[in-house]
Amino acid sequence: MKKICAVIGLGRFGFHLTKSLYERGNEVLAIDRSKDVVQKVKDHCSKAVMADATDRETMEALNIFDVDFAVVGLGSPLDHSVLVTLHLREMGIKEIIVKAISEEHGKILQMLGASEVVYPEKDMAMKLAASLSSPNLLDHLPLMPGFSIVELACPNSFVGKTIKELQLRNNYGIQIIAIKELVPERISSMPTPDFTLKDSDILVIMGSDESLEKISAIN
Repeated sequence: MKKICAVIGLGRFGFHLTKSLYERGNEVLAIDRSKDVVQKVKDHCSKAVMADATDRETMEALNIFDVDFAVVGLGSPLDHSVLVTLHLREMGIKEIIVKAISEEHGKILQMLGASEVVYPEKDMAMKLAASLSSPNLLDHLPLMPGFSIVELACPNSFVGKTIKELQLRNNYGIQIIAIKELVPERISSMPTPDFTLKDSDILVIMGSDESLEKISAIN
C-alpha cells in the first residue's frame, strides 16, 4: 500500500532510505539543508527540498502534517535531531522514526515522543558479527531483546530429513516459519512436518537468540 512519508536528513542513511522507499512506490518528501545533497536525491524521490528542518515555521510551510510517517536521519550535532523530533511531535505527526548515534541519544529521543529509535551502525555491526561468527547465517532480524528471526542455509546434517524427524522445537527451541527453495524457486510458508529439506534450501527460523546461536553452529 502506497504511503506518504518524509525523510529529514539525507546522509548515507537518509539517502538510501529515501531511494528505497521511493522505489517501493511510496510518495517521499526528502529534506536537507545541503543544496548538493538535495540535487543528488531529486531523481529518487517525489519531491526534494533544501530547508533547515530545525526551524519549525519552515517545516510547517512544507505542509507535512498529513504524512503517514517521518524519518529523522540527522546525525551530529545531536540537538538537531532532538529539536526536529520535538517539532514533529508538536505538529501532530503520529509515527516518527529517528536515527540515534548512542544509547543516551536514543533515550532522549524516546522521551520527546519518537515512535521508534534506530541504530543503523550498531545494527549493521551486530548483523556482520553474527554472519562472521556463523557462516551458515545469511540474515538476522531482531524482533525484541533476546528474540530474533534469522535466515539460515540448510545445515548438511539436515539434508534429506523431514522437519518432523528433526524435532527442532523440542531439540533446539526454534520454529521454521518459512523455507526459501532455490530449486525450484519458491517460498513455502509454515511448511508441513513432512517437508523434506534439500541442500539448496534457506530456512527462515524464529526463536531466542541463544537457541538460534546453537542451531547456527550446526554443520
